[in-house]
Amino acid sequence: MDIHFTARRFKPHQDIRDHALSAIKKLDKYYDGIVRSDIILSYEGKNPSLKATEIKVKVVGAVLSAKEKSDDFHKSIDMAMEKSGRQLDKYKSKLRMKNKKTLRKVKEKENGEDSGDE
Repeated sequence: MDIHFTARRFKPHQDIRDHALSAIKKLDKYYDGIVRSDIILSYEGKNPSLKATEIKVKVVGAVLSAKEKSDDFHKSIDMAMEKSGRQLDKYKSKLRMKNKKTLRKVKEKENGEDSGDE
């Protein structure tokens, strides 16, 4: 997985950067087909006390995005990570359902061909 970290209009402390990078690495437990992850930290609007974290996760065929705001970067990172985890679970279950449907179609075709030979 390719990880890109961006802080807009400020230089983050090392502990915030480390927390964000270690958190994004945990997304592999939800789905191992992640191609790229972007973490974007910024101050929201004209209010510098509101911190925003945006996480974009690129998987094959889709880009999942989660944005959360909080009074602390650690909280906003954790909330965005939870949201990304839920999105990856949902994506993975949709992928499984799609695979099950195609397997059923293949099995039905095989069964149809076998009965035609008799």
